[in-house]
Amino acid sequence: MNAKTMRIAVFVLSLIWLVSGELLEADQDASVPEDWILVERVGPLEEVELTFALKQQNVNQMEELLKLVSDPDSQQYGKYLSLEEVAALVQPSQLTEKVVQNWLQGHGVKNCHTVVTRDFLLCVMTVQVAEALLPGSKFHRYRSDSHTLLRSTSLYSVHEDVYQHLDFVGGVHRFPPKGKEISKGWEGARQSALGYHLGVTPSVIRSRYNLTAKDVGTATNNSQAVAQFLEQYYHPADLAEFMSLFAGGFTHMSAVERVVGTQGGGKAGIEASLDVEYIMSSGANISTWVFTNPGRHETQEPFLQWMLLLSNMSAVPWVHTISYGDDEDSLSDAYMNRINNEFMKIGLRGISMLFASGDSGAGCRHLTKEGNTFRPSFPASSPYVTTVGGTSFKNPFKLSYEITDYISGGGFSNVFAMPDYQVGAVGRYLKSVQPLPPQTYFNTTGRAYPDLAALSDNYWVVTNRVPVPWVSGTSASTPVVGGILSLINDQRFLKGLPSLGFINPRLYKLQGKGLFDVTEGCHLSCLDDKVEGKGFCASPSWDPVTGWGTPNYPVLLAALMD
Repeated sequence: MNAKTMRIAVFVLSLIWLVSGELLEADQDASVPEDWILVERVGPLEEVELTFALKQQNVNQMEELLKLVSDPDSQQYGKYLSLEEVAALVQPSQLTEKVVQNWLQGHGVKNCHTVVTRDFLLCVMTVQVAEALLPGSKFHRYRSDSHTLLRSTSLYSVHEDVYQHLDFVGGVHRFPPKGKEISKGWEGARQSALGYHLGVTPSVIRSRYNLTAKDVGTATNNSQAVAQFLEQYYHPADLAEFMSLFAGGFTHMSAVERVVGTQGGGKAGIEASLDVEYIMSSGANISTWVFTNPGRHETQEPFLQWMLLLSNMSAVPWVHTISYGDDEDSLSDAYMNRINNEFMKIGLRGISMLFASGDSGAGCRHLTKEGNTFRPSFPASSPYVTTVGGTSFKNPFKLSYEITDYISGGGFSNVFAMPDYQVGAVGRYLKSVQPLPPQTYFNTTGRAYPDLAALSDNYWVVTNRVPVPWVSGTSASTPVVGGILSLINDQRFLKGLPSLGFINPRLYKLQGKGLFDVTEGCHLSCLDDKVEGKGFCASPSWDPVTGWGTPNYPVLLAALMD
């Protein structure tokens, strides 16, 4: 389409908008979580900040290219793209950009910013304008503890000629997930039934996973990151104190290299402290970044803002670990599919993205007529991230072998098909393990997770200058695995090899090599008369509780050094 034809098309669409009353409902979930309380209707002149996700081009091509650069048997393995090359591949068509911009400008929306990949627009406008732009929306202020949000819980509409150019509008409906669903650490200490535990520290981690004092970072071009979204902040003094207490046996850094965003004030959060302290003691002596989202606008979605940042920064760390998730059924398919596209963009750049599998076992969704079903979590269920489950020591008083941590999130997606890289491993599990939960509880053809695991029970953390024991959750295991992958990247960089990138295709081809297989224990699920609180169970090889198992660093390193 030449420029003149495109201008005519946009003009015609403008006329249609003026004369047509036909509207198409967007794919939305407008429910309010029980922990958020309605405060007031928002005034018409208050400002909201909305994120418009523009339709991308060449999504299928992007997926195929990700397979090639992530498959060690492909000639394109490790030949990653720059941010600019990713942008050239996926940026919206000129027509999409023009239609959306014309729609926004026609409502007087001018304060907008885009990203390098041009597939997001972040726009500030008054509530009055937002409600005219999205007919049916009505913004209210909600409060949960000390936090407030501006959200509309009523269904809104977008004209069909604009709708076909958008994946979703952020900042309208989605509420942040409860912290307690992601990490038991956010609820405070979870104490063992014995009341005393050996306690997991960096020395325990390094001993169990066969890391020596020499296994620290030395490459100058290596980096790793954690991302924090739910008003959680770490304190530099806590990190320094933690390293002083627990990292005496190996070379390490005691300060974060870079904070992207601004650290909030007040007390440190256990979750934030845990993330930083354990990625920096596992991935020791490696430059570490913290992505944080304090003081956000009341309509911002911190997770979405982080995704936008990654689409706008040409140089970012090679490994990211994130302890964040929500129930699949609380999110629209359109939203999750677009977030998957963002994960593919990240993988094409050679970046490894690790998510905690969650702390609710198989989960449970209570349906009145159909009966209960398991409840998968997203992004843990995304086929384009590496998901980390949790384990405990068999004997809590010594360095013994590992069994399942009963809270370890895992299961099968109800939205995303099982990716090719895991079909064989998951198929063997489904055929060999008996008895399985009833098939009415899970989708046997969905993306299965987690992919691997690490210790997630009874960690020591320093927060607000105080050593705190018994902190547990897959938000502990995830930065540990992230740090270990960063160490492997370090050795690869020293030999002139590319980063590991999206590791799942290679991980599944290893068939468990370099990992301690976890074969004991089950995780929790629905408390009903059919499954009686038991979800899936660990087994030899891959399973939907601990994945392929936990890292045996020297063997895993050797397996990933080509």
